[in-house]
Amino acid sequence: MEQLTGIEYEKDVTGRTRYIRIDIDKYGENESLQDFLDGVEATLLKGSPTMPFADFVKEENTRRGLE
Repeated sequence: MEQLTGIEYEKDVTGRTRYIRIDIDKYGENESLQDFLDGVEATLLKGSPTMPFADFVKEENTRRGLE
């Protein structure tokens, strides 16, 4: 496999390739990478407390002195 610049593959202690290091300066604007990272973040937040959007807007407006 040809090595891409700005992307490094790292192995764990057993020698298996398990990690990818990506140069954000080079690939940070890549839409597919952003979609992947958004998916990871959504998975991590699954089950977190939520609130209805209207309640959030009201709370923010109150906090900012708009209501």
